[in-house]
Amino acid sequence: QVQLVESGGGLVQAGGSLRLSCAASGRTFRTYTMGWFRQAPGKEREFVAAMPWDTGNTYYSDSVKGRFTISRDNAKNTGYLQMNSLKPEDTAVYYCAADSPLIRSPAGYRYWGQGTQVTVSS
Repeated sequence: QVQLVESGGGLVQAGGSLRLSCAASGRTFRTYTMGWFRQAPGKEREFVAAMPWDTGNTYYSDSVKGRFTISRDNAKNTGYLQMNSLKPEDTAVYYCAADSPLIRSPAGYRYWGQGTQVTVSS
């Protein structure tokens, strides 16, 4: 069993930066694919970024590519999402997820955090 706790959300002006953290319990986190998703009011949960545990490859949605960076520190059981050049359309609740054979689909992830709110003002 893995528990995920996100932190680092908040209110930021357009063009600003935030770094989200995802702290995981359970020693098997290091063997899981880690993903970040977001959900804005009235919209479906959408893929943001993901990183398999073993290849070092990273995957991003087109809307955040070049602005967001996903990383993980397996020794600390923690994942990160560095968000730069934030836009008002990035406003959403951001969720960390783990353990999935799929990269971009939320349906494949077994574990989810509670979410952290990110609000970008114009």
